[in-house]
Amino acid sequence: MQYKYLFDLALILLSTKVLGLFSQRFRLPHVVGALIAGLLLGPAVLGIIQETDFLKTTANLGVIVLMFTSGMETDIHELKKSGKAAFVIALIGVLLPLAGGFAVGCYFNNPELLVNNSAGPEGSLFLQNIFLGIILTATSVSITVETLRELGKLRSPAGSAILGAAIIDDVLGIIALTIVTSFSDESVNVAWVLIKIVLFFVFALAAGVGFSRFYRWWTCKTDENRTQHVIVAFAFCLLFSFVAEVIFGVADITGAFVAGLVLSNTSSEKRSQYLASNFETISFLYLSPVFFASIGLQVELTGMNTHILLFAVALTIVAILSKILGCGLGAKLCRYTNQESLQIGVGMISRGEVALIVATKGADLGLISKELFGPVIVVVVVTTIITPILLKLVFHGKDEQVPAET
Repeated sequence: MQYKYLFDLALILLSTKVLGLFSQRFRLPHVVGALIAGLLLGPAVLGIIQETDFLKTTANLGVIVLMFTSGMETDIHELKKSGKAAFVIALIGVLLPLAGGFAVGCYFNNPELLVNNSAGPEGSLFLQNIFLGIILTATSVSITVETLRELGKLRSPAGSAILGAAIIDDVLGIIALTIVTSFSDESVNVAWVLIKIVLFFVFALAAGVGFSRFYRWWTCKTDENRTQHVIVAFAFCLLFSFVAEVIFGVADITGAFVAGLVLSNTSSEKRSQYLASNFETISFLYLSPVFFASIGLQVELTGMNTHILLFAVALTIVAILSKILGCGLGAKLCRYTNQESLQIGVGMISRGEVALIVATKGADLGLISKELFGPVIVVVVVTTIITPILLKLVFHGKDEQVPAET
């Protein structure tokens, strides 16, 4: 049907809103209900909505706007203070899941028990198991960002550490993925990928300073028409995301977050609030519900035997514990309190769309079979749903009640 996307959008918006309000009745962030809505509507349960290219594109735009807004709302001075700690947190938070995923793969990735193992002959068991670990290193903080915003803790020390560590985690994940895929794809040049990552941050600094000066001068000249400011800011976000992904091979959401940081350091507080409120409106009304629902729409539970189910359970447990322990240990080594260390570890649990992108890349190169792809989806969904619930528990206090929606 040519216009079925209209029905799909209406159903997604209504169901995410209703279940979001329902989840808040149990004092949970509304994002939990939005995630469950996608799970119920998708192939895993009711099968009313199938994922389409339109929904994928809209969801991707949703997470870009979400990270752009979080960049604008981030206290850049607090982020600078957590720079060294963020590196330590990200490093240990990558190494432990990598080891854990490899161990689970060694135990469960048995060709004799996988009837339809579709990994190519070039994908040795060792590389396949290493790749499972790389999937677990991925962190998607989009869910965490939305939850922290609801809890009023995006600018907290733990919130800043999570955002900083997530950026470094993304870079480390790209490096690990490049090294492993280079063994299966001769066209991948590890040295060139590392150079492009460095060049991205050089470009981000230069472009950020240049745009910052222009934007500050231009907004002072056109202060009476703030709508123009929003349009130019959005165009800057999209261009930065495009350049990051296409030219430098860094995730588009990282580019969006950096673009938000540039604007947060450019505009006055009043103008920044105006920009953020406009982006939050379109994100809340349209983009975010589609993004959260799209995660549930990707779940398919066909072809799951006992061995695969056990593998999914083990991989999920390792995915959760390895981030809590790894990132929490890194935070503790950097002298965060026990409570803050736990908050940081929990905030890094969600794998989201980042893990799906990595897994899809591995499937194309024969590094993961179709049978093992299902458990990866389970990990993504479970970690995505459980992260806001756990964040609500570890960020306790009178300031952190979930605001009621109207």
